[in-house]
Order: sequence, then C-alpha cells, then structure tokens
Amino acid sequence: MTATLAFKPKLFSTLRNYDRRQFTTDLLAGIIVGIVALPLAIAFGIASGVTPEKGIITAIVAGLIVSLFGGSKVQIGGPTGAFIIIIYGIIQQYGFEGLTIATLMAGVFLIMFGILHLGTIIKYIPYPIVVGFTSGIALTIFTTQIKDLMGLTMTAVPSDFIEKWIAYISAFPTTDIWSAAVGIGSVAVIALWPRLSHNSNLLKKLPGSLIAIILMTIAALLLKQYAGITSIETIGDRFSISNQLPGAQMPQLTWEVIKGLVSPAITIAILGAIESLLSATVADGVIGDRHDSNTELIAQGVANLASPIFGGIPATGAIARTMTNINNGGRTPVAGIVHAAVLLLIFLFLMPLAQYIPMACLAGVLVIVSYNMSGWRSFLSIMKNPKSDVIVLWVTFLLTVIFDLTIAIEVGLLCACLLFMRRMAETTDVKVISDEINPAEEDSDFQLGNLEHLTIPEGVEVYEINGPYFFGAGNRFEEIMGALHHKRPRVRIIRMRKVPFVDSTGIHNLTNLCLMSQKEGIQVVLSGVNTKVQAVLHKAGFDTMLGEENICSHINIALERAKQLTNASIKD
Repeated sequence: MTATLAFKPKLFSTLRNYDRRQFTTDLLAGIIVGIVALPLAIAFGIASGVTPEKGIITAIVAGLIVSLFGGSKVQIGGPTGAFIIIIYGIIQQYGFEGLTIATLMAGVFLIMFGILHLGTIIKYIPYPIVVGFTSGIALTIFTTQIKDLMGLTMTAVPSDFIEKWIAYISAFPTTDIWSAAVGIGSVAVIALWPRLSHNSNLLKKLPGSLIAIILMTIAALLLKQYAGITSIETIGDRFSISNQLPGAQMPQLTWEVIKGLVSPAITIAILGAIESLLSATVADGVIGDRHDSNTELIAQGVANLASPIFGGIPATGAIARTMTNINNGGRTPVAGIVHAAVLLLIFLFLMPLAQYIPMACLAGVLVIVSYNMSGWRSFLSIMKNPKSDVIVLWVTFLLTVIFDLTIAIEVGLLCACLLFMRRMAETTDVKVISDEINPAEEDSDFQLGNLEHLTIPEGVEVYEINGPYFFGAGNRFEEIMGALHHKRPRVRIIRMRKVPFVDSTGIHNLTNLCLMSQKEGIQVVLSGVNTKVQAVLHKAGFDTMLGEENICSHINIALERAKQLTNASIKD
C-alpha cells in the first residue's frame, strides 16, 4: 500500500491545469530537445559498442517512459555518457545479451530503490565520489575517442588505460590528416557555435553538435565526390543502418547468468539513480519545483526494463538535455513526450542518412561531451577541502580510470564510510571535570540555588561524554584514565546529558568500564541519561548491574548520590 501511494507521476498533476499556451511552449521545447538528443544518442550508442540505432531506440523508449511516469516535471531520459564505459565493458565480457540481462536487473533494482523509499538516501552519496567517478568517466571517454578523432590505423585498441595511450603513441604516424581535420573541426564548431549564434534567436536554439555533424558530413561527401578522398571513415563503413522498429524480445534468463551479472547490474542501478536524481535536483533549482525522488527512481526502473526489451541500452536522466528543455520553455512532462516522438519520426524517415556521418565527427562530439562531464572546476575546488575529501576524490577518480567504475564506486563508498565513521568518532569527546562544575557552562535548568552541589566531593571523579557513544568513543575512557596518575576514586560519575544515542559497541564498552570499576572497588554513577538512551541501557541490564539509584537524571542528584556513597565507604 505504501509503495502505491509513493508512486505519483508528475504528468497527472501537471495536466490538471494544462492549457493551450503551455502546450505550445512544451511542443517547441520538445522538438528542440529531440534535435539535440539525436547526435548524442547516435554517438553514445556507437561509443558504447552497439549500433547507432540502439542509441536512438533507447532515447525514444526511455525518454517516453521517464516523461510518462517520472517524478520530475522536466526530466529528459535517455542514454548518457556516464554509461559508455560500463556498457562497453559488459559487452566485452558478457556480450550484448549479458548487457540486456544486466539492464533488466538494474531496472528491477531501481524500482526496489523507489519502493523502499531510498531516493532521499541516494542523494546523500558524498560529493567527492560523484565528482571523482564523473571526472574519471570523462577522461576515459576522451581516451576511447582518440583513434576515431585522429583517424589512426590500429588492428586493436587495448582496454587498459595506460596500454591504450602507449598504443596511440605508437600508432600516431598512421594519423589520417583528413579524418583528424574533420574531428578537430567538429570540436571547434561545437565549441565556437554559442558565440557565433548568440545574435540569432533561431540559430542559438540549434545544438552545436548537430551543426557540426551537418557541416562535416557535407564536407566529407564533397571531398569524396570531387577530390577522391576516401580515407574518412563513416558510420556506414562500420555499421549496417536500419530504420526498422525492433520487436519486443526477452533474453533467456538462468540463475547462473543472473548471479554473474549482479555486480554490473548494481553499478548500472546506482549510477542511474545518482545521475537521474542529480539531474532532477538541478532542474528543481532552476524551475523552483520539487521532484519526487522515489517516483523518479521507479520510472527510471521501468525505463530500464523496457529499453533492453526493444534492443536498447541503459538509460537515465540526462542533465544537458533536461537543461535544454528548461531553457526552451519546457515545464511539463509533455515536452519529454514530444522529444521522444520527434526522435521516433527521425528514426523512421531519416535514419538511413546517418550512414554518411564521419566517425571522426562523432568522436569530436564525444570529446566535447567528455569535457563538459569532467567537472574540472569542481575537482579543483574539492582539492581545497579537508584531506579526507581529497583522498576519496582521488581514489574514486584513479580507480575509475585505471580499473573500472564498479570497483571505483565500491571502494569510493567504502572509503567514504570509513572516513565518515572516523569523523563521527572524532565528534565524541570525553573530558574530565576535576574540582568543580562551572554553572555558566550548564543548561538553563541547572539548579543554581544549590551551590554546594557544584563542588565535586573528595574521592569522586566526573567524566563527561559529548556526542554519540558508539565505536571509537569507548576507548577514550581507557586512554584518559590511563593518562591520569592519582589516587583511586571511590565513585566515578559519567555524565551523559549530551549523548543523543548509544549503539551496541558503546554499550559493550560501557559495560566493560563498569565491571572493571566494580572490580577495583569503584562505584559508577550515570548522570543526565535521556529517556531514549535510558531505554537502551535498561534493555542491556544496566539497572541490575549498577542499581536504579545510580542512574540519575541530573548532575545535582548524581553528586548527592556520590556524596552518600563516599560517606558510606568512609564509615565502613
């Protein structure tokens, strides 16, 4: 029942007050986003190791589903650069059928994330990890495009990052000057297009990547026709282009295959969740709205279930296309639906023309994509942060580049968790109060009228815990007490007024401390224990071990109890 209530697509709420004016705006935005998505879908498909039409099919299917069922008004779904390296690696190891199964599994995981309300938790993945693997992916994408960008003649490109660059350097003398000119020219056109078109409202709506593809495709055709230059490789030279819509097909699932693909499927799911929610969050800040993260995850899951069934690849929310949608007036999911329809029409009627696009031009498009993904400004800003953030950043970045994204995310999250635990442990402080308690440092409810209670009686030690009492904090007592060389006290008061919670490790350490003290003839008195912590201690049997009279609600009562105990021991 909870899962049903958590699924609230934005499309249905936005259509309640929908009017013709908004439809006109959404229609224009959807057409523009569809045009922008076309070259990117083709480029992402080829770079991922599949045919160009699979990239467009993914944009159509996933884009439609994300807009129909998503939790964001303006999110545009489809293939993204972040998945290129993952998809390519899975295909190399498990084949395209393995990718299909992994994507289906990732879809199931994403739906589970949404049903279990994990959308808000995923958004709290440390920023250095996000920047680290995003920058690492960007560098890896750039590296994979050098062969096509420069027209290098190579029998095989090594998969290892360092070996790949060694192979590129060795093959550099085989550079095809015409392919390199097309590739570098494409980069220049895309980079300079915003400046060249800023004076025209019509031209600046056209993406630089589309302009580069049109110009370079025409240039390659003219060079081939009139100059006899045939060394510029095109999509048609490498792939057989088809504009036939594929039928729905389910791969053969076996338990052994599913077990072997759990790790890459989880990587796809986590990365898809992070990227889609990051995109939706950025969009919220621009349009002043608030997305439903759990609904968005369910929609992303459904999209990744549908996309592979129709021959597509993993998809997620695309920040660049989402921002293009917003900047052109898109404010409801209708714009995303129009974008999918535009891509479908292009696929059906213009797809055969894609065979003339130079591979070097697509490499140039991906070079710009990798630059925009790199986030180098964010990378440099994190370098000024505490060392722990810098360590997580570099570990994630280097593992992404040298090994793969699966290992990078796993190790990055592990490092972040360990560093977080260390920070949390450091926030808990244990201090010794020796002679008297300063009323100025106490809470407003401190009984200032009974000033005699401010003085710590002879034979009494007071320790105060500031912060959560869990792993790491318990050892502070032993360290502090080991450093103190004085007469053994009769009573040891432990103030816990600033302890919000205690975990099993804290209970274990506190129990050992109390038992050790009792063996030495020292009575332990707890002070200021809040009701939540007291309930935990009660379940652990502290009432029996210490006695209820030695668990006090306030320091005044604890000091009075300590005085009674010291007087009793003196009489004995």
